Amino acid sequence: MSSSTEIKKEQVVILCGGQGTRMREETEFRPKALVEIGGKPVLWHLMRHYYHFGYRRFVLCLGYRGGMIKEYFLSYRWMNGDFTLKFGQGEPQVVPHSQSNEDWEISFVDTGKATQTGGRLWRVRHLIEGDTFLANYCDGLSDVNLDELVAYHRSHGKIGTITGFHPHSKYGLVKTDNDGTVTYFQEKPLMNDLTSGGFFVFQKGLFDYLDSHPDCILEHDPFNKLAKDGQMALYTHSGFWQCMDTFKEAQALNELWAEGKAPWKQWT
Repeated sequence: MSSSTEIKKEQVVILCGGQGTRMREETEFRPKALVEIGGKPVLWHLMRHYYHFGYRRFVLCLGYRGGMIKEYFLSYRWMNGDFTLKFGQGEPQVVPHSQSNEDWEISFVDTGKATQTGGRLWRVRHLIEGDTFLANYCDGLSDVNLDELVAYHRSHGKIGTITGFHPHSKYGLVKTDNDGTVTYFQEKPLMNDLTSGGFFVFQKGLFDYLDSHPDCILEHDPFNKLAKDGQMALYTHSGFWQCMDTFKEAQALNELWAEGKAPWKQWT
């Protein structure tokens, strides 16, 4: 976050509890949120993106191996910088050699190992202080402008705003002329349809559409009821977005970072 960035009061809720079964190579022994991109957890990259726009208050909905996420942040200062350890009476004192770049306030909430997305949000409702809050999955990175997203949400006056992205096709396309001659190949183009890839903005009225049942899935009945009631807006983002559902997608994100071409890295 630069010195000119306005510090935002809204909280950011991040869903970190899933098991990541489609990338078992990485998630058998750690939560998906801690799968690394360029030596840092994907969760860290996401939080840095929010922090770049002035958001510093986070609520993490923990589940599968959530204790590892707690341990990561509890040891963050001395695992990511030099420090002096002073021994004496009582507990040893850790004195960092430099100030942290992240002025974060993080609430850690165990929302259940198998709880679905709606149930996880329901379990942190008591921590939401303002009328508006942001929410996201832990495994998608984007260069979406959060200031523009929130302004769009406020201007539409709905309970929820979802961000729509154009995903890449999973398959390459073949084009032919009228007699069946192949004219060109297009490798995994962007699709015209939109997918909801996280980066939500909600009013607290969302909780009227959720319930305490662990099988409450945010994207099913709650979203459909919001849409039926005319309480859901769509913010379209035409820039970069990439989910990390598979090991191959994690590799692709790591390659972008290694090449210095990570579009989501807007901080310095």
